[in-house]
Amino acid sequence: MKYRWLVVVLALVAASAFAVSVQAGRWWSIGDVEIGPFGSRSPFGGAGTLGWAGGSARWERFGIATWAGALIAMFVFIIVAGAVAANRVPKLAAKTALVAIATAALAAIAFVAARPDNGLPFALGRGVPVFVIAVITGVAAAVRVLRSGSGPVVRVQPTRAGRGVTPD
Repeated sequence: MKYRWLVVVLALVAASAFAVSVQAGRWWSIGDVEIGPFGSRSPFGGAGTLGWAGGSARWERFGIATWAGALIAMFVFIIVAGAVAANRVPKLAAKTALVAIATAALAAIAFVAARPDNGLPFALGRGVPVFVIAVITGVAAAVRVLRSGSGPVVRVQPTRAGRGVTPD
């Protein structure tokens, strides 16, 4: 595969960005309180749920789906990066990565769209831009893998002894 190490770097950047966007990146903040897909964190009360922000149970489920989808995409991109680094062409893993990206992105769009509009001063945090970077780099890595040529072909051809495997 041409530009193999570029694909490895893109896949690892996507994996890291997916993990950081949902684990360490706040998507919104209200004062000192950080709100992300998996819950909220405040300096005075520690970790908490999203219920106090006035959101519905559906909004909380969208947040959990975003969190889970991003971590699944992270896992798949680690597999893609490892396979490409081993000089393989992981087309199935790249297709799986695109499905994981689509699933996580749809859940994230629903999570952002369902944000409660209850007058609280939600300020956009770093999680959303990092998530967008993860989606862009992930799509670039997966498409590059899918557009590459196939890996080495092994054909079975008869030999003098009868049967054998000879690589091309």
